[in-house]
Amino acid sequence: MHGEFALRALKAVWYQKWFVHRTLRPEAYGGLVQAAASGQASYPIHPDVLNSEAIARTESKYGSLLLSSAYAEGCPQHPSYPQAHAAIAGACATFLKAAFDGNVQFNTLRPVQVASDDGLSLIPYTETDATQVTVNGEINKLASNIGMARNFAGIHWRADYSEGLRLGEAVAMSLLQNQKHLCCGERFSGFKITKFDGTTIRV
Repeated sequence: MHGEFALRALKAVWYQKWFVHRTLRPEAYGGLVQAAASGQASYPIHPDVLNSEAIARTESKYGSLLLSSAYAEGCPQHPSYPQAHAAIAGACATFLKAAFDGNVQFNTLRPVQVASDDGLSLIPYTETDATQVTVNGEINKLASNIGMARNFAGIHWRADYSEGLRLGEAVAMSLLQNQKHLCCGERFSGFKITKFDGTTIRV
């Protein structure tokens, strides 16, 4: 089942990437900034970008205004918006929310909150915090981590992630609705899902 949700999300993403937006990658935008700041070309770069602390720190550390990336080979060669990883995560997370009771709490599993200051151990939640850890919350965090990691690597804009997640969610809800109406022979009230924005709907 998950494969179907991922495939539909990818099809929606590729349509948006190539036929609608064709958005420049952050790495390529860094090239425009470098060319404009060095006088090699004239691009409509906003003065706030050219005068930002981030630009100064990048030039101080790397000797250029090119955007650093976690990948030596650079960013993917297809357009940036929306993010495919986020769309797949959004679609699959929505499927999981339909399949499981998202209000179930993890308070008996000793969840962890953050890494320790030295990064060598995990700090547990307090008892009060632990009652707030739910299946839906963990699904949301997993989906977020998948998409945000691509941003941290320097190959996507924040909106690529946030809107990709919502696109995947919409694709999954559409697929679930089709399955409810076309595949269920018995009476079925639908899937109850809490969306990424916190609203609860029945599909």
